[in-house]
Amino acid sequence: MSECIFCKIAAGEIPATVVYQDEEMLVFEDISPKAPVHLLLIPKQHMATLNDPGPEHAPLLGRMTLKAAELARDGGVAEGGYRVLINCNRDGGQEVFHLHMHLIGGRRLGAMA
Repeated sequence: MSECIFCKIAAGEIPATVVYQDEEMLVFEDISPKAPVHLLLIPKQHMATLNDPGPEHAPLLGRMTLKAAELARDGGVAEGGYRVLINCNRDGGQEVFHLHMHLIGGRRLGAMA
């Protein structure tokens, strides 16, 4: 996806503060953080929304979730609590149409609507 900002970040065409990467996933700091810890976990393969992955992507999505918990522990927010969030489509609050998880923590988070 030549116009996708997250695909460009994954390809190294746009700089980001990367905290983890492997063959299938990239984790980097959000440029507009909503809390002291705000990381984005993305698959390197383009999938626009959570509606797009199939059963074959279950291992990757599971690894992404486990990585979020590991990063929460490493970032010192696991004990106090954190949020892992996936927005899906416009009404769900998705702004960048490349599947991504937000890991947010480091302060008390308000209740979700």
